[in-house]
Amino acid sequence: MSVGNIEALIPHSGAMCLLSEVVHHDPKTILCRATSHRLPDNPLRCDNRLPALAGIEYAAQAVAAHCTLVGSVPGEPVRRGLLAGARAVTLHATRLDNIDAALSVRARRLVADGPRYLYAFTLEAGEQRLLEGRIAVVVSGP
Repeated sequence: MSVGNIEALIPHSGAMCLLSEVVHHDPKTILCRATSHRLPDNPLRCDNRLPALAGIEYAAQAVAAHCTLVGSVPGEPVRRGLLAGARAVTLHATRLDNIDAALSVRARRLVADGPRYLYAFTLEAGEQRLLEGRIAVVVSGP
């Protein structure tokens, strides 16, 4: 199942909507695709480069899409969320803008405790792992 309208799933729009599509999702996982890392006007670029740490925002957007698609309460989509922290982040690359392939952004829900969630994430380009770690989010209703 592919979902192309990411802006309907996350609180960002325009250039700040970094993901291209949801390739797959189920109650615990999501796989998204992104190509915005190659754009010269990517809003996360600094000194004409996109640092690999920007991948945390790609992962956070995948988590937001997942929370909307599966809901924090069954049948009730989440409309707002806050990235509460990133932990155990490992960089396998220093930047993303020089990666030619599309990015695969994967997130897996580890913990769901009321409005608090913990996800493991990875960013890859083909077989190359670029970034991985965990992010915590707090969500609320409409």
